[in-house]
Amino acid sequence: MITYQGRGSSLTDGHIKFETFSRQWFKEYVEKVLGKRTQANYKQLAPRVYQAVGHLYMDKITPRQIQKFINSLSEPGANQVHPNRALSPKSIKNHLSMISSVFTYAIKMGMLQYNPCRAVTLPPLETEKEKVCYTLEEAQAFLDALTSAPIRWQAFFSLAPFGGFRREELCGFEFSDFDMEQHTVSVRRTSLYTPQDVIITAPTKTTKSRRTLKLPTWIFDLVKQLRAEQTLQRLALGDQWRECGRLFTKQDGSPIGLQQPYQWLQGFCKEKGLPFYGVHQFCHLNASLLIYNGEDVRSVSAALGHSQTTATLNSQDILFKTPTGIALLRVVYQNNF
Repeated sequence: MITYQGRGSSLTDGHIKFETFSRQWFKEYVEKVLGKRTQANYKQLAPRVYQAVGHLYMDKITPRQIQKFINSLSEPGANQVHPNRALSPKSIKNHLSMISSVFTYAIKMGMLQYNPCRAVTLPPLETEKEKVCYTLEEAQAFLDALTSAPIRWQAFFSLAPFGGFRREELCGFEFSDFDMEQHTVSVRRTSLYTPQDVIITAPTKTTKSRRTLKLPTWIFDLVKQLRAEQTLQRLALGDQWRECGRLFTKQDGSPIGLQQPYQWLQGFCKEKGLPFYGVHQFCHLNASLLIYNGEDVRSVSAALGHSQTTATLNSQDILFKTPTGIALLRVVYQNNF
């Protein structure tokens, strides 16, 4: 018999604890339908969600209870990485999205009739912060200093600005993705961390992220040097070498972690007295270089693997609005292409 309970209305089998049903949702839906990236994200969010609402029965959970949890994520101390900070609005939205997805699945299965997340209010988005960008001198100084870096980091941080690749795409590159004759590189996969710090291979962020780009010849020379270096490492380690086919590996040949390029770049910039803006800054740099070099926004969006041109414009909107920025294009392209 169907029992109606107002907005929390449910069928009789909706009287199940949230965590219990959520684990069923993972097995029946998430692991069978969703990509590895989304699975990893949900698994990372699950413990905190379970702590807040996991003990509650789904047919009894109210919007107010979920709202209380969402509000708590906006409080200082909610951020587990930076203890004195709140979670970002995007992270808070992801928590609500997971809870809502569990309820949506329950409704689809005929267990409930209403999703209480629909009545929950998210915190306002943060005011857009001004992007920190390279000056002419900083960009050229970085490229000059990079020539003294180890080959693998020369290759990594040459591909980053000149290809506009995301960090997980760079970490996912294999030697087979590089056509040494045509001087093209294809993005076919990404490398991600799971909540258990296990490195996994996953599909690209979107279907448009799968793309093939033509890059300068000298970048392929770096890739060849990197392959020769790996061959020597493999011979030195013998059966201790863990072949994975990746460009960027640990000393034993296993896939590199996502934090390693970030940490190396941070140390390198400090050593050379250069500003440190993070790895993703190179995607923004690439977008600006291409657009101010005369490429139309749609072409640049396709090159970066963006699903919408607005993402491209947002990434480069304020990076090069001065004559100095345009001058940078001439210097970089003349010296490196």
